[in-house]
Amino acid sequence: METLVTVLLGVSLILAFIHFKFPCLWHDFQYLRKFAAVRLQRLKFRQKKPFYTILDCFLDRVRKHPEKPFIIFGNKSYSYLDVDRQSNKVANALRTHSSLTEGDTVTLFLGNEPCFAWIWLGLCKLGCAASVLNINIRAQSLLHCFFCCDSSVLIAAAELEEAVKEVLPQLLERNVTVFLLKSQSGTEGLRSLSEKIDRASDEPLSPDLRSRVTMDSPGLFIFTSGTTGLPKASIFSQDKVWAGALFLCLAGVTSQDVIYIPLPLYHGSGLLLGLSGAIERGITVVLKRKFSVSQFWDDCRRDHVTVIIYIGEIMRYLCNTPKRDNDREHRVRIAVGNGIRADVWRSVLERFGDIKIVEFYGASDGNISFINYVGKIGAIGRVHYFHKMVLPYTLIKFDTIREEPVRDSNGRCIEVWKGETGLLVSKITKMAPFAGYAGNLEHTEKKKLRDVFQKGDLYFNSGDLLMIDHDNFIYFQDRVGDTFRWKGENVATTEVSDILKKMEFVEDVNVYGVKVPGYEGRVGMAAVTLRERREFNCTEAFTHVSSYLPAYARPRFIRIQTCLEITGTFKYIKTKLEKDGFNPAMIHDPLFVLEEKNNSYTPMTQMHYDSIISGKIRL
Repeated sequence: METLVTVLLGVSLILAFIHFKFPCLWHDFQYLRKFAAVRLQRLKFRQKKPFYTILDCFLDRVRKHPEKPFIIFGNKSYSYLDVDRQSNKVANALRTHSSLTEGDTVTLFLGNEPCFAWIWLGLCKLGCAASVLNINIRAQSLLHCFFCCDSSVLIAAAELEEAVKEVLPQLLERNVTVFLLKSQSGTEGLRSLSEKIDRASDEPLSPDLRSRVTMDSPGLFIFTSGTTGLPKASIFSQDKVWAGALFLCLAGVTSQDVIYIPLPLYHGSGLLLGLSGAIERGITVVLKRKFSVSQFWDDCRRDHVTVIIYIGEIMRYLCNTPKRDNDREHRVRIAVGNGIRADVWRSVLERFGDIKIVEFYGASDGNISFINYVGKIGAIGRVHYFHKMVLPYTLIKFDTIREEPVRDSNGRCIEVWKGETGLLVSKITKMAPFAGYAGNLEHTEKKKLRDVFQKGDLYFNSGDLLMIDHDNFIYFQDRVGDTFRWKGENVATTEVSDILKKMEFVEDVNVYGVKVPGYEGRVGMAAVTLRERREFNCTEAFTHVSSYLPAYARPRFIRIQTCLEITGTFKYIKTKLEKDGFNPAMIHDPLFVLEEKNNSYTPMTQMHYDSIISGKIRL
């Protein structure tokens, strides 16, 4: 008996020592188990003939539980079978009223509504890829996004009719078929689609229509803002669609969960992580047209939501609402997303209860992702030996002035030490490919780094500065290049600059983002020079940016300068401007602030600045 007690005591001491020395060992083991299972699952899908797509998974779910709710939208519920039949009608209607064939691309200009799901699935049944557009883009950006994917058909929501009419002549000139989700259309060249879908058969379509779809076939085109100014179309192969869909599995979501999607379906988080992930898990989606801070928790309670998808701004908005007695009365157990600040993270846990926050990192155009499976507040992930072995990555020294990696005397990049900030680069391999951007070879090449550690190697340049601490947790630090993030959206500075330069009184423009206490990301600001003998027209400037830019991309502050500082290679210098910020006490140049209530830009005063910093004025 004494021997048994001694053994048990010894084992307990060993386990206690291991836990003290390696506190995350159990988490690491659990993650390794899930990571290996996901990789094995993707391998099985690749080996199936024909290739097993997310559509095939959806059809399996229909057969398994046809009456289970798939989408809840307001007071309406659509079962897996309902969505399957509707997608059949979409596919049959498009076969009859368009010349679509397997391998074609169709552009979707739709907001969050159930028909997004069945139109997308209907295209999958025809073997077509979908290009999904941000519903806020207009004019030049809209045309650019449409044509770069070599799309032949546009399907737009009824409420976006005016935006479509604005570019309709250019679309028709290129023989594009344009459908509007209305029963009737009074505009020549704009075809109604709703009544065609209503009249179409809901009979299943032959799998032969998509027989040539492989793991490498384009499945989706999702747009991201880059340093070029105009959005870039990231190519998502069928295999990469699976990478996004399987993410909920890594986060611990089960087939019994109900997921809430308030994010737009034209974003990777909403469509891949949310909708595709729900299909893979076989769960119910509560779809919201757009995020509402006042309705968020009431929606979750009413529809028994257990999983939510977030971006940092959503969580901050929720924490900034007045406290209520029923803040902890909900079933949400997991929140999956990215961009949450450490202080907001703590506030969520303190106020809304024991929610497992699964923060992750992953760019739509990238070939690497991280997941904070431990729950370490503030971290975006954790270094794991086997993860890094399968998907090699590292952090390298980066010159923020020259905006390029630092190289040694041999021309090789330099890996940073733990605790140092560095540029994330990930090796491009067969297991971690980089498909690039549709119709944009130049910018595809710009994202590739060659001869990083040895001659001939090839890495993806993430454009993000990260830091790995001594406990192997990974933290996001900042973005490099001409893109900043505001209101959960990427803003390309050159796109905004091009719009501002169209005003007659503006000579030159330098757009950048500035930090504001209490906000995620950076708010837009522009330094401009004026044409000779011209003045800044506050009202005209407001009307111009409101007409051509979505709300998140409009410069909140404008600084008038006599000249814009440039480098020896004629690049605008932003670092000093970003440090200057928007404090009129520190800046002698004329400053203007955008004020929606006055439909104008207004001279910036110290009172404006103090009110913004104190939170009295919300941006």
